[in-house]
Amino acid sequence: MRTPIWLTLIVAVAATALALAAAALLLNPSGPPLASASISLETITPNADRQAEVTRFIYTLRRPATVSIYFTNAAGERFYFRREKPRSAGENVVDFGGVVEPYALPGEQFEAEILARVLQNGAYTWTVEARDEAGQNNAFSGPLTIQDADTALPLLSNLTVAPSLFTPNQDGLDDRVAFNLDLAKTVPANNLRLYLIGPDNTPIVIGESNNTPRKPGEAGTHTYDYDGGVEFSEIPPPDGEYTVRAEAEDALGQKTALTTQLTIQGGGLPQAEIVQGQVDFSSNVVVLGDTLYFTVTVQNYGLSPIRTTGPFSGHVYDSMSQNYAATGYYQESGAFRIGLMCDTCMNDFPWRWALGTPETLTTLPDANGRPHLYLMPGQRATITGGIVLDEIITRRNPQYFWAGLIHEDVRILNNGADLQLITIEEP
Repeated sequence: MRTPIWLTLIVAVAATALALAAAALLLNPSGPPLASASISLETITPNADRQAEVTRFIYTLRRPATVSIYFTNAAGERFYFRREKPRSAGENVVDFGGVVEPYALPGEQFEAEILARVLQNGAYTWTVEARDEAGQNNAFSGPLTIQDADTALPLLSNLTVAPSLFTPNQDGLDDRVAFNLDLAKTVPANNLRLYLIGPDNTPIVIGESNNTPRKPGEAGTHTYDYDGGVEFSEIPPPDGEYTVRAEAEDALGQKTALTTQLTIQGGGLPQAEIVQGQVDFSSNVVVLGDTLYFTVTVQNYGLSPIRTTGPFSGHVYDSMSQNYAATGYYQESGAFRIGLMCDTCMNDFPWRWALGTPETLTTLPDANGRPHLYLMPGQRATITGGIVLDEIITRRNPQYFWAGLIHEDVRILNNGADLQLITIEEP
């Protein structure tokens, strides 16, 4: 016998309905969102000895839900391990090593901020709680005991910055900044970090000084030194207000942080040159006792001011044996000056001049408020001066004279600029 068509249709519709119902149960099973939850160990000893340090949470969700995992002590205080984290349906696994969100014990006051902390020894009730999109929620709980925990925090203190106004431009003033901090507990070597956070929130990692008294991560005082990268011809961070942040994390995952402030101002690579490398000497022949004059132009083509010091443009040295120190202007690390050199000079560039005069230069204060003179970005300065040529060395007559732009204690730019033979004649 043939099966009636109407009966075949009824069976097909019923089968489809059953399939759809099964699929609905599979995709969105009935009941509360959390189907089960358990832990692998009911007693852990978080102390980095690799023995019973971690318990594993295993929980199953019937459908996607927001999950919290926390612990409650005998006093009813709650300590969160996970707080309202979205999780997918099915089995979820997470290991717990004793560290929870930061908390403070009664009477505690720390200079550092606590970011994560291990639970104190004692008995707790663990809870896994889930809430679905519809607001339906449920939880599973059980006992957990913390024993022999290493509760000592990797506390940071005494974070200092000197100077607080940092001007990384190789002008010899506040070109380096030093940081010091104290660490109360030894942590893994890479878990003690210091960095700057600027206006764009990008962290700039600062390395420890070679002169730091401690090994990386060792408890005690640590020293950091930073030049903004200028010594390696890197562009320093932009001017602005920066947060100096130190962080320490021990082997358990306990974390602390400490911050202070730093201002960066006038930073930049010092960039200057003798324009076209040209020096105009007054003559190639000078009578003994007369003055050799020169004129040279210097341009600051960089983005940072460059510091300079006297004697000022227009100064005449009254003898070949007189040098810049005799004028009362000694060598200053980071200062720029025009210098003249000759074949018979006993010292490098004994005759030096500032890049202008107090009237043509800009006065800027240092971190202590002391004034200094600067050639500003984009500015040109024409420098003049002279030397009384009062000595003839027969074997080196004529002799070469030339100029250089001296960045004192750093380098000499345009060394050998406009090398010229100068003859000194008897009267």
